[in-house]
Amino acid sequence: MATSRPLSSSSWRRSAMAMAMVVVLAGSVTGARGQLRMGFYDKSCPGVERLVGAFVRQHVDRVPTVAAALLRLHFHDCFVRGCDASVLLNSTAGGVAEKDAPPNLTLRGFDFVDRVKALVEEACPGVVSCADVLALAARDAVAAIGGPSWRVPTGRRDGTVSSMQEALDEIPKPSMSFKQLTDLFATKGLGVRDLVWLSGAHTIGIAHCSSFADRLYGHPGAGAGNDTTDPTLDAAYAANLRRRKCRAPSGGFAEDAVVEMDPGSHLTFDLGYYRALRKHRCLLQSDAALLTDPAARADVESVAGGPDEVFFQLFARSMATLGTVQVKTGAEGEIRRNCAVVNSPSN
Repeated sequence: MATSRPLSSSSWRRSAMAMAMVVVLAGSVTGARGQLRMGFYDKSCPGVERLVGAFVRQHVDRVPTVAAALLRLHFHDCFVRGCDASVLLNSTAGGVAEKDAPPNLTLRGFDFVDRVKALVEEACPGVVSCADVLALAARDAVAAIGGPSWRVPTGRRDGTVSSMQEALDEIPKPSMSFKQLTDLFATKGLGVRDLVWLSGAHTIGIAHCSSFADRLYGHPGAGAGNDTTDPTLDAAYAANLRRRKCRAPSGGFAEDAVVEMDPGSHLTFDLGYYRALRKHRCLLQSDAALLTDPAARADVESVAGGPDEVFFQLFARSMATLGTVQVKTGAEGEIRRNCAVVNSPSN
């Protein structure tokens, strides 16, 4: 497993100077990442990236929350069977699909991806995979709300298998410890710093109160007395969550209520998540876990104090790596006509 180390001041300077190279760095893939390449569709479907980008920008401008939905959908896809659009498949009589697994029941954006795919199919029938459409749309959505962009090499093929159980086993859980997270990320070829930088996606995220209820009530780390809150959670922040954000009109706990993960700027891609995290104002245990490892904590502190551009570079690099996890290329998989179902033999 890769180890993490804090960013020194000289590293900050080098990172800033490297901003001009982020596109090149983010776009590079090696042999194990298959036959992905920039311009894969230049001859078979010229202009497809412009088509996807224009549609995404148009809709994100009107509904900014689409960005978080697409980014999360892409992440969940890549963590189960690689970036093969298996998360988009519907359940069948033969088995329950990933999208119906408990961790994916709050995913949004399926209809949006279907609309993008329909446009692409109209232009180039049977050419562009759903996996590539999702990877491109997630990138363009982040850029549309002011976040970084990165090169997305294409040529992914779509998977034909989708398993609820695999989603349960492979998708990171909000209750995971630092070791559990790093062990899971390592199975995807992602290092400690990828965990730290990809967690920055929570700057545009929301979470249901049910996903962090155990940090507010009955936490095993709480001391004696009536307060059973996670002691690593900022006390004033926790009190606000209990009394307002997660309080039902009846006075009980509102499990389905949603809370911004980056209060005040959850529609802006910025450093707000890291700045809240270092003050112990994070919702999920998996976020708080980043502060339990000295090197990861140092990276959080460093990036929180720096300019947005450095975080953008680091996030873009890790997103580019994520987008090549266990991809299918060449003769593997298929090019789905409809992202929700595998092709019939006649296709």
